[in-house]
Amino acid sequence: MRTTRRGLGLLLVMGLGLVAASCGSGDEKTDAQGSAGADGPVTITVGCQPPKSNPKERSAWDADVAEFQKLHPNITIQSKDAFPCINPDTFQAKLAGGTQEDVFYVYYTDVQKIIKARQAADISQYVGSVKAVSDVRSDVMSVFKDGDKTYGLPRNNYNMGLVYNRKLFTQAGLDPEAPPKTWADVQAAAKKIAGLGAGYVGFGEYSAGNTGGWHFAASLYARGGSMVGDDGKTAAFNSAEGKAVLENLKQMRWNDNSMGSKQLLQWEDLMRMMGGGKLGMMIGAPDVVQSVNNDFQGKFEDYGVTAVPESEGKASLSGGDGYMFNPKATPEKIKAGLLWLEFHELTPGKGQFNYARSKEQGRPVGLPIPDLYGDSAPGQEIIALRKQYATVPVDHFAPYVAAQSNITNKLEPPKAQELYAVLDVAMSAVLTRQDADIDKLLSDAESKANKILAKNT
Repeated sequence: MRTTRRGLGLLLVMGLGLVAASCGSGDEKTDAQGSAGADGPVTITVGCQPPKSNPKERSAWDADVAEFQKLHPNITIQSKDAFPCINPDTFQAKLAGGTQEDVFYVYYTDVQKIIKARQAADISQYVGSVKAVSDVRSDVMSVFKDGDKTYGLPRNNYNMGLVYNRKLFTQAGLDPEAPPKTWADVQAAAKKIAGLGAGYVGFGEYSAGNTGGWHFAASLYARGGSMVGDDGKTAAFNSAEGKAVLENLKQMRWNDNSMGSKQLLQWEDLMRMMGGGKLGMMIGAPDVVQSVNNDFQGKFEDYGVTAVPESEGKASLSGGDGYMFNPKATPEKIKAGLLWLEFHELTPGKGQFNYARSKEQGRPVGLPIPDLYGDSAPGQEIIALRKQYATVPVDHFAPYVAAQSNITNKLEPPKAQELYAVLDVAMSAVLTRQDADIDKLLSDAESKANKILAKNT
């Protein structure tokens, strides 16, 4: 599900406005904004231009296109807008028919299927001239690789964390500068927050609309578990780690009474509770804070984000998006597309990282996503720019940022939505029935998941 997928119909990159870009570097003479020049006049189509209904990001995109074309007068970009940038009803048909843009937008979860179906161009012989690639996090670049071949470049990435209400932490006598590091810490904090009075919920969790299975996966990965085996053909969540996820929730729900009585919650429910100031903690990526601020009457200054408890040295459920190339694209189009992607998606201070412009436009600056570079030089430069132009309290995300170097991004499993639906049953049972049998719930879910995975293979 993409963290900002937030339920079935929502896109994971919700606070970011889905600005998308495409292309990045060729293989000839270098300049300050791109690794190579184009051989001759070339026109490329690029997907996911922000729609007219998003005028601030639309104008920023158009300005970037104009600046890029001034730097590279032989290249013409024809932007293609759509919202959402991927329409499930037409995406596969366009892939199959080869009618995608020269540089087309993709979710991480679709990349490997596209590669195996040979629906994207192999850009390996050209991508080496994109200077920034050597600094991109290896776990992020690996999304677009198959063996030693490369098929695309990232635009955005995220992984899950623990979103918490700093204001409630203070009211409950907890230190908002020292958020929970273990699930035992979460349990103790949740009890204190729930003790503030009627209507206060210490920790909230999803259990319907596939969101319960989604968050089960997030908690499972953080504990070191896996949803499926290495071959992708069998379920792997019926494990000590999977059992620990459900046992922890059962303890908080029924023994501690720190999760509230209202259950079967979906995406909007927890967001509304967090925005209303009654929810202490929930699993979510940093963009949750932006959505709570923009859409659910919360305030940036009231919230913080840290890593999912116990995930350091392990993994975090992650997602993101980027661009791939039409297999019919000529070498000239690929080179031109790479130049654009390098400029718009991978250059500190330019394109999506033009935080000075974002601040001028009144768009939020300071969220710690995307994190394409980790601790490398461009990553540090981006962090410095975010802090320089911040419009949100950057320090509130510091625990999340500090943990990232020891956490591996781990993508959603194959047949994710079907597996999440299966695990919704286990999540909802634990949160609505005090006598729920965790072993049986996981065994039943495993049996159903194995049938789904066998059908898939």
